[in-house]
Amino acid sequence: MNFALNLSVCFVALATASIAQNLPAPVTNDDYAPIDLAEAKLGQLLFYDPILSGNKSVACAACHHPALGTADGVSLSFGDGGIGLGADRRFDPDNIPEERIPRNAPALFNLGAHEFTVMFHDGRLEADPTKPGGIRTPMDADMVVGFSSVLSAQTMFPVLSRDEMAGSHRENDIGRAVRQGLIAGEGGAWDMIARRVADIPDYAEQMAQVYPHIDGPKDIAFTDISNAIAVFMAHEWRSDTAPFDAVLRGERELIGAAARGMDLFYGDAGCASCHSGPFLTDHDFHAMGAAQIGPGKSATFEDHHRDEGRFRVTGDPTDFYAFRTPSLRNVALTGPYGHAGGHKDLDVFIAAHANPVAGLENYDAAQAVLPAFDVDDFTVMNDPDQVVEIAKAVVTPSIKLTDADITALIAFLDTLTDPVATTGRLGSPSVVPSGLPVPTPN
Repeated sequence: MNFALNLSVCFVALATASIAQNLPAPVTNDDYAPIDLAEAKLGQLLFYDPILSGNKSVACAACHHPALGTADGVSLSFGDGGIGLGADRRFDPDNIPEERIPRNAPALFNLGAHEFTVMFHDGRLEADPTKPGGIRTPMDADMVVGFSSVLSAQTMFPVLSRDEMAGSHRENDIGRAVRQGLIAGEGGAWDMIARRVADIPDYAEQMAQVYPHIDGPKDIAFTDISNAIAVFMAHEWRSDTAPFDAVLRGERELIGAAARGMDLFYGDAGCASCHSGPFLTDHDFHAMGAAQIGPGKSATFEDHHRDEGRFRVTGDPTDFYAFRTPSLRNVALTGPYGHAGGHKDLDVFIAAHANPVAGLENYDAAQAVLPAFDVDDFTVMNDPDQVVEIAKAVVTPSIKLTDADITALIAFLDTLTDPVATTGRLGSPSVVPSGLPVPTPN
């Protein structure tokens, strides 16, 4: 008997069993809300239709396209005033944007699952049963009831953002309403958007067929539009048929680098301490020293390029530079990475993530993917004092990873890529009821 060989096999078996104990339970239908397919098909058209934007030039799909992993493939893009998609997106010389969108477009996978109750990088929208409609938002008194979920309510932010979809107050009525603080109620920005949709016979007919409370165009509200879009996103980008899901269901085992990467992820690398659960996120907020590029998040009276993350929502100093843990589903397709998209390469981002202070100090601006624009995108990263402030907020201990470790982790993360979710279930429509151009890759 080869005692050494048997002992080695025993140790491997124990290690595999230990990792298996750390794996989350497989995803099931019970993890998701049920879907009305007719409502999803209506939402599909609205998602790809620029009619929802102030200048009728930007659809939701402009920054969240399936061809770009449901994001936009760049660090910080242009919303209103942009032409094209992804790395080909550029500013319109006849409508130059005032600034880039300040945060990286997040992916949309699995947002219809029950556990996704917090939205956006800073969590400024979240489920709260004590608030009107069960949702807490910065809208306060302007918040209305009728949103079917937090996923539905999140659509109200991009359409009110000057740089994303609303456009300037100098250009259109929706932009002017937003500038004047006219959001809810008759004649407010949401009502104007609803009237645009209601005036299109095809939309009015489909709305009446999908929603029993709608008898005619006058009954259509912005919440109906947002509810349909939410159902579409929940259906289109449900992601639970990746190779990793087969592992969770006991239908296959990973081998080689992917198996070693999974061992690291759920073991010594400590990734699962934040990227936990079936969707690989704890839905919490952590300061991880991600590079800050672009205009940052500031009020109109502020003049800085910082993005202080969760702190701007809570006012709690412990939340400085903390951002929501993203789900890692289809992560190989959703770069650039970080709240500002500071890293185009996943291996470089993982290395910086493992040692945030060193990652900040050695940040390479070439990692950013930015459409040409005559602005200083690296004001913060070129200021040692601001870099130190971001680094000071990090409390997670650094982890030593070798190049081989990072290669193995990426091999594991590749098993999170779901072919069904990345192609979509309904796909991109060739035309929409408004007749406006549908965002399409070159």
